[in-house]
Amino acid sequence: MLTTFILTVIGPDRSGLVKAVATPIAEHGGSWLESRMCRLGGQFAGILRVEVPAERAEELGAALGGLEASGLKVTLLREDLAPAAGDAGATRATLDAVGQDQPGILRRVTGSLAAHGLNIEDLSSERTDAPMGGGTLFKIRALLTVPTGVALDQVRVDLETIAPDLIVELKPMA
Repeated sequence: MLTTFILTVIGPDRSGLVKAVATPIAEHGGSWLESRMCRLGGQFAGILRVEVPAERAEELGAALGGLEASGLKVTLLREDLAPAAGDAGATRATLDAVGQDQPGILRRVTGSLAAHGLNIEDLSSERTDAPMGGGTLFKIRALLTVPTGVALDQVRVDLETIAPDLIVELKPMA
């Protein structure tokens, strides 16, 4: 029997951090299933999903906890204890939006998505300089779960009212 964990990892970025996490997983007979990792503001941040034989799960947790001595904070959540997502008839969609950066724009975008019942599965955002010295742009890309009966056209209209220059591309996945 296997136990699946969702791990979060954060610490000062340096060479060898992914190996430091991968080593105890492999040493305890575990498999690395999927992950998202990046450098943010000088910190290494990641989330990953691993499975390990149930009889080695506690040992793996202790081994990963030992990484804190090197400045890497690791938290574990057993996947079977994580809340499950709902709507079996849901579809998926992608969102790409760009506009002038302004305080609270991400809150307003995600608030509009939540008001329509959309779930954010994956999200990335960044601030970049606008071409030709036109200030700062805010860009967001997201993968969304769309509940049955939600009209993406209406979601797009609502998102476009957030700011006059916000360009929104919202399309269902094939």
